[in-house]
Amino acid sequence: MQTVSTRAGLAKAVAGLKIGGKTLALVPTMGALHDGHMTLVRQARAHADHVVVSIFVNPMQFGANEDLDAYPRQMDADARQLRTAGVDLLWAPTVAEMYPDGFATTVSVAGLDRVLCGMHRPGHFDGVATVVLKLFNQVRPDVALFGEKDWQQLTIIRRMARDLDLAQPHVDRIVGVSTVREADGLAMSSRNRYLSADQRAQAAALNRAMRLCVGAVLAGEAIGMALDRLRRAVLAAGFDRIDYADLRAADTLDDLAQWHGGAARLLVAAHIGRTRLIDNMAIDPAMAIMPQTENA
Repeated sequence: MQTVSTRAGLAKAVAGLKIGGKTLALVPTMGALHDGHMTLVRQARAHADHVVVSIFVNPMQFGANEDLDAYPRQMDADARQLRTAGVDLLWAPTVAEMYPDGFATTVSVAGLDRVLCGMHRPGHFDGVATVVLKLFNQVRPDVALFGEKDWQQLTIIRRMARDLDLAQPHVDRIVGVSTVREADGLAMSSRNRYLSADQRAQAAALNRAMRLCVGAVLAGEAIGMALDRLRRAVLAAGFDRIDYADLRAADTLDDLAQWHGGAARLLVAAHIGRTRLIDNMAIDPAMAIMPQTENA
């Protein structure tokens, strides 16, 4: 596995990987890799001849009083995982390399960035869209893979690609990969390591409450009632507060007061201790998610 940290080194490495018309898959990450990331890496193999992984803790997507300084960084361990997984190229730029002196351009996807996490983390998605567009331009991948755990992020990146007529990757080559979960249903996240043992046990209630809510909506219960029950269950389990628990159209993120069978997502963000967890689930009649008992 090659590891490069300069744009000049990246350009040379990418050119080498593309010799003979070979294709590239990009998996953007902020490091602190877990099996969710490695699932993206494994799936990337099926989409292209070579796999490029970026590790960059992007300061533009962290707001004031967020966890930029504390965000876990473990480059050596991450590189070992990627090497074992057969990744061809690790792109690991410094902040100065990604944002040189005088950098003054920001990408904003208006509308989609004002709801859900965007309401609670102003400017966050501007930082995401900006760094992802830079990564696309730097690597010029044929396909890029993102986890569905951050559904709003995936939706924004796809809209950006569509609006800006991106060719590499085209919007149809921005692939969402299903959320990877722990045995108790908690979505894998680099921030899960912030949880104490007690908080980690309590956090599993989020998945249970969401599954019950999805089942209730599929069974025809009023959305407001189903969401209210979810909120009460999450708070009763030990979470401190909920930023949002919404049912929204999957592609536009429009708020849904009623569900008529179209593609939709249940999206939740909740705080437990100093950790903010996000998760989402599809509302789809084809899915065999049924209401569970509280002890399930």
